Amino acid sequence: MSLPPDSDEGLEGAVLELTVGAVAHGGHCVSRDGGRVVFVRHALPGERVRAVVTEEHASFLRADAIEILEASPHRVTPPCSWAGPWPGPGHAHGAPRARPCGGCDFQHADLAYQRELKTAVVREQLRRLGGLDESTVDATVRPVVPVPGEPDGQGWRTRVQYTVDSTGRAGLLAHRSHTVVPVDRCLIAHPAIRATDVLTRTWPDETGVEVVTGHEAVPTQLARRAGSAPTVVDGPATVTEQAVGRTWRIAPTAFWQVHPAAADTLAADVVELLAPRPGDRIWDLYGGAGLFAAALAPHADATGRITVVEGDAAAAAAARENLRDVTTVTIVHSEVARALANPRWRSVDLVVLDPPRTGAGAAVVEAICARGPRAVTYVACDPAALARDVRTFRSHGYELAVLRAYDLFPHTHHVECVALLTAL
Repeated sequence: MSLPPDSDEGLEGAVLELTVGAVAHGGHCVSRDGGRVVFVRHALPGERVRAVVTEEHASFLRADAIEILEASPHRVTPPCSWAGPWPGPGHAHGAPRARPCGGCDFQHADLAYQRELKTAVVREQLRRLGGLDESTVDATVRPVVPVPGEPDGQGWRTRVQYTVDSTGRAGLLAHRSHTVVPVDRCLIAHPAIRATDVLTRTWPDETGVEVVTGHEAVPTQLARRAGSAPTVVDGPATVTEQAVGRTWRIAPTAFWQVHPAAADTLAADVVELLAPRPGDRIWDLYGGAGLFAAALAPHADATGRITVVEGDAAAAAAARENLRDVTTVTIVHSEVARALANPRWRSVDLVVLDPPRTGAGAAVVEAICARGPRAVTYVACDPAALARDVRTFRSHGYELAVLRAYDLFPHTHHVECVALLTAL
């Protein structure tokens, strides 16, 4: 270990020589310095690295690998020049480089290995937080797989949020920081977004800018001043998408999957895993614009009923407008927990859950289990939140029957899972 030349206390800025261990949730790998855990970014399992400490906490450190002493065979040169560690080589000599973008976690690993790392994270979260044993994880969890499109992992992100710095220039944030990195491009952004002038024009200070594009590849630029609602500054007021054989028109503020192949991929899984029967009563909770309800409706036939519950007003309005021809679907604009607290919601056959990143939570899971559905599909963008909710389902008589995972967010640590839970 070497300490910063002008520091007489604390480890922040110190350079450690580490052997890197397993990948962990959040885009880093785990190592140890003496008895203290070190979460290392920009490294891969098995590597020997020199890493600079970026944060010091009572029980752990955070660090960036700035020199690779023994490289993994899966290491590649990041395709984006804005990806990489900070402070970077030369820090100990007083010459730190500018902060890089914090948006991508694994550009230094080949894509196939990125998926292996994500599979390992999903499995570890289900064991540690979900309480599943090794044999159950082996039997239920499938490896993370790619989806159609972007074979190089670039150009998939159809929604990008930018922050504006004090000079009026839009950029992306550094990792765990409010520092705006004035990037000149983002390789994972959809080509239509890259073609806009959002990164070259001058914006009012303290403005957030979001660019959204849909199937027609016509981007919409939204701007939001601090504390205000977003306004369209350029482009159409609605975004057009194609999924499950339908055309969708939604407000740019409403939720939609960011990967172009995500909607059809996830909807097909939900239908296959739930295996709806004629006459089924189905709840689509956190239903967004009604994607899963639309996919399920033909299988439940005219005798079944599908209820979409969505707390966001824009998404609920989009569901009403886009599914007005589907007479078996009812849209309820309500927070899910509040809707399930109503005693008239007595029973259900099947449930789709697609909660926000924080998960559904114990209260919602318990309310679902109390209604006794025969099966639940859980669509999750965070394996830790999924694992916690799986533990709650298991405590109320449901088992994890299968889990499929997709690489909908290449070069980042994020992964999308579709889990099937069935009543014992």
